[in-house]
Amino acid sequence: MAYFTLYILAFFLAFFSSFIFTPIARKLAKKANVYDYPHTNIKTHKEPVPYFGGLAIVASFYLTMLVIRLSTDFPTGTLRSLRGIFAAGFFVFLLGIIDDIKHKGLHFSQKFAFQLISSVVLIFYGIKINFISPDWFAVLVTVVWIVGITNAFNIIDIMDGLSSGTAVIAALAFFFVGIPAEEQIYVNFAAIGLAGAILGFMPFNLSKKYKIFMGDAGSLFIGVVLSAIALGTNYTQSNRLGVLAPILILAIPIYDTLFVMYVRYKKRLSPFLGSKDHFALRLRAVGCSDKGILLRVYLAGIILLFGSFIVSKVEREFEAALIYFFFMVVIILISRYLYKIKISL
Repeated sequence: MAYFTLYILAFFLAFFSSFIFTPIARKLAKKANVYDYPHTNIKTHKEPVPYFGGLAIVASFYLTMLVIRLSTDFPTGTLRSLRGIFAAGFFVFLLGIIDDIKHKGLHFSQKFAFQLISSVVLIFYGIKINFISPDWFAVLVTVVWIVGITNAFNIIDIMDGLSSGTAVIAALAFFFVGIPAEEQIYVNFAAIGLAGAILGFMPFNLSKKYKIFMGDAGSLFIGVVLSAIALGTNYTQSNRLGVLAPILILAIPIYDTLFVMYVRYKKRLSPFLGSKDHFALRLRAVGCSDKGILLRVYLAGIILLFGSFIVSKVEREFEAALIYFFFMVVIILISRYLYKIKISL
């Protein structure tokens, strides 16, 4: 690992800067009266909570990447990719800040417009799916992937520590999968920097006295960065089925998004409206504590981390297929259980 020292620097710089920036962002949100008010029964908190946690995460990530850039000479391709992530991240961060400040929020069509811009920016900078042809179809699938993952981390952000903790594990998974070859250095630095920035925010998010939400500014930014770094690693050096490893890494937010959409479709309700159909809220409905839910989700994330690493490294495709099949069966069984849980709206 040629960049081992810089990886350590990136992680701790992102962590400590986020740990310092988050209480500052909290004070700024309180002064600007930017709160998440529990004005609907969909909200799971009872008291107004200040936003702008996403501001601390984004500032820490950008600061860390700039410091790392000044500390070493990166290959031209890595610099181009990092510029793409910076630009695309800025568009969704701007979207999130506007949505957080507006008490009623933006219309979903406006959100999609910003997200489409961010996906076009990433494609312009060469971050896209390369194993699909023709090229126009690869671009289309790339847009769906970026917009889908960006929204998935926003959708799953319905409980303290859920979206952020899932994102930390996913970022570390991309780091560990990408680090042996170090072919795309930007993936490793973006992943470890993002993990550190989120971890620095989480103690405040989980605190009762100093609670702060990352808001759409944080969850959307995290989603677009993870969707981008997922496209930068070669997963097929050992077998072709390794290409599906990112789906395992991001399985939790993807699963919650598809599960909620399916349930709302069955209820003949719009998938663009908020609801309590999320798997975490269903677990809470059957008596599982928030801490218990987080522990289960984090454990699942770690298992998926190891699963994604294995499927990208095994030599035989049959072995990778068996691992995917195992996870598919488990997901189906969990879904059947969750769907039977009654949720009071």
